[in-house]
Amino acid sequence: MLLQNRLMKNLLILFGLIVLSNQMAVAQFGSDPILNLQNEDKKFLNWGYYLGFNQYDFQFEYKDDIGQDVLVDKSLGFNVGLIGELRINEFLDARFEPGLLYTARTLGFPGFTTENDALREVRSTYIRFPLLLKASTRRIGNWRPFIVGGVYTSINLGSNEDSLDDNSSGQFRMKQNVYGYEVGFGIDFYTEYFKFTPSIRGVFALTDELVPDADPNSPWTGNIAAMRTRGIFINFTFE
Repeated sequence: MLLQNRLMKNLLILFGLIVLSNQMAVAQFGSDPILNLQNEDKKFLNWGYYLGFNQYDFQFEYKDDIGQDVLVDKSLGFNVGLIGELRINEFLDARFEPGLLYTARTLGFPGFTTENDALREVRSTYIRFPLLLKASTRRIGNWRPFIVGGVYTSINLGSNEDSLDDNSSGQFRMKQNVYGYEVGFGIDFYTEYFKFTPSIRGVFALTDELVPDADPNSPWTGNIAAMRTRGIFINFTFE
């Protein structure tokens, strides 16, 4: 877990270095920069794709505040998807960013003496459908900061929601359909041939994703009132 946290910190540092050391950004502090892609943001429709990394976590709510919490060992996953953008005005754009996301988490349940009972590995492949609003500042040379936020729905292909087995048989189950919201910020860099955009997003599920065990007193799910995904994305967009 310590190694994974270090990896995420390194990714955040990498993101910062890209923003700070990118030659395109430095060049904009000149008095008369050469503007690239001057009509890029005037298109009514724009298309692109993105690649990135994620680190997903769970937020638990408990029925009784007793005993120890469920531990979550996070790992790095990856994102890939497409972008469709509709221009509203000079500063606002509506974006649809369907994509595929893979992540893995290991849950550690207290009170067990054997690893087979205490640990549950949760591997998830999500198909995501975010609908977002992007608010940008005025363009400064060849770069433009923005904030972005909106709602999403996703399908968890690894949910096992319909499985008849539960934790008593070693099967951890989650709901297939998830709804939530995401917020973030980034900077558009205008190169000679395309627009490159690094961004950071926070993702928060609104729906309870847990499928409880058949036994209401299950030592795994009996005391869990709700379980919701939360995570962080680092995306690199090309338009």
